[in-house]
Amino acid sequence: MAPLNPYTYIQCPCSDSASLGRPSDATSPTSADGDEEDNAFDPRAPRANFSLYPLEYLLYCEDCHQIRCPRCITEEIATYFCPSCLFEVPSSNLKSEGNRCTRSCFQCPICIGPLSVTSIEAPPSDPSLLAPDRAGTPHTTYSLICSYCSWSSTEIGIQFDKPNSIHAQLAKIRNGGASRLTAKERKERRKELSHRGGEAALAASSEAAAGQDMDLETQFANLKLFYNSQLADPNAGDNGFSSLGDLGFSSPSSLSRIMNLYTGGKLHDPRAKSKLGAMREAITADEGLLETDLDESSLIIQLHQSDFLDTASSTQICSQPPNLGETHLYGAARFNSSLRPVPYLLRTKRSKRCPVCRHIISKPEAKVQTTRFRIRLVAGSYIPSITIRRLNLPGPNGPAAPAILGDLLEPLKPVHFVLTFKNPIFESLKVTLGAPAKTPGRFPSKVTVLCPQFDIDANTDVWDEALKENDRESSGRSRRRAGTESQFQVEVGKIWERGRNWVSIIVEVVPASLKLEPGRDVLKQDEDVLEIPMFVRIEWEAEGGGDDAASGTGRDKDQKEKKELAYWCVLGLGRIKQG
Repeated sequence: MAPLNPYTYIQCPCSDSASLGRPSDATSPTSADGDEEDNAFDPRAPRANFSLYPLEYLLYCEDCHQIRCPRCITEEIATYFCPSCLFEVPSSNLKSEGNRCTRSCFQCPICIGPLSVTSIEAPPSDPSLLAPDRAGTPHTTYSLICSYCSWSSTEIGIQFDKPNSIHAQLAKIRNGGASRLTAKERKERRKELSHRGGEAALAASSEAAAGQDMDLETQFANLKLFYNSQLADPNAGDNGFSSLGDLGFSSPSSLSRIMNLYTGGKLHDPRAKSKLGAMREAITADEGLLETDLDESSLIIQLHQSDFLDTASSTQICSQPPNLGETHLYGAARFNSSLRPVPYLLRTKRSKRCPVCRHIISKPEAKVQTTRFRIRLVAGSYIPSITIRRLNLPGPNGPAAPAILGDLLEPLKPVHFVLTFKNPIFESLKVTLGAPAKTPGRFPSKVTVLCPQFDIDANTDVWDEALKENDRESSGRSRRRAGTESQFQVEVGKIWERGRNWVSIIVEVVPASLKLEPGRDVLKQDEDVLEIPMFVRIEWEAEGGGDDAASGTGRDKDQKEKKELAYWCVLGLGRIKQG
């Protein structure tokens, strides 16, 4: 059984209150002695895992005075950038170029490592070019090489003429080195054919498109142009509906007919039905028709002649971009020899807003190279942090052994823990704690908070603490320096220690016994972990809002305004020893 270090989780108020077993207006942990266990937050509820977070994961809204978790905030994309070259990509380029880097940033299709451009000097075909009296230089080509697994683009027959603009060159090359038309070249070629006109030119274009291998990108471009031409055809639509029973949604001009329903006045015109034109399907390769070849005998033969490691995994297939340029079914790579370099996916910087008041609670810098934030309202700067440590009081026979972090808790033996609350704000806090007398679950443990109400001083300057050191001889901190821990006694209603902006209190716990009937009961996962749900309520006085004074409501700007915050937290104290 692995030991468990103490931890503290905070519950976000955005979770469903009914499913977590607590009242919706949870302003107090207990309303009556009989309802104490019913109102307590249950950390073992199924939905509790989706509402408990460490303090470092939470944000805080200054306008709503509420905690915000990653599930309830609203995110807005501020910047797109490439994680490899850190080049910022405008949002207008995403529709035309996709969500991948269009520079020379590629990942290895085998091990997803970064690929680097390396030159390949080809030997001259004519040996006489090497003579000193002949001026000639060998042609230099380039390839992408992975420095981790030594994969190279020459394995799939792809080489480049220039060391830059690798993405543009790769879009023109198929696996094996054959050339392919880009989207821009296809558009220019189609425009030339349209200027020539005539059925002969269109038939020749269709035969040429059918003769060459059509990839997914070419097919999509042909289909898009074909259907856009039908939508733009004025003869394909109608000026109104024929009847309520025949809406004609198969026609490309459905939206136009819906608008004419209110303006044309031809709803019951019997002549309108004859004018309806349905959208036809593509019938040629020039229009985007691709006949499916279900003959995979060549792939089966290659599979028999290859090893299992030569086949592409599902992760490698999913990481391949859609414009593979392959000729087999649906363009999906089956073997490692068909995998192409993968461009880097773009990353984003996102700003976060409060879902209620829509105020920004986190906004990063616009520059990609920096990791700073312009606005960052973390919850650790507004609510007190809680740290837990175990306390071993000396017994009658002498001092107790020091507690080791992660020790198992003895059943039915009282254990004391020190909870330290640290105030991060520059105002004094009044803290009120509430915890059930018994923890929820099959094995309830007894819990007693010895000091449920206390005050924490403001987070002042460190030098002020040094000047006031002489005035705190009676505090727990000074007494600890003057003597040993044996001079202390746990007292109800009194704090254990006090510092500049922190206060420590004692919580007494009697762990439950984990006795199970042999052969019947089985201990569930983490059921031996002692978790205490604790309700925390903090109150403080802040300066009056300047907005009210500016609006003329009569409130003084220097007047103090009382604020409060209440939330549930879960204290994990350790594992209970079985047996």
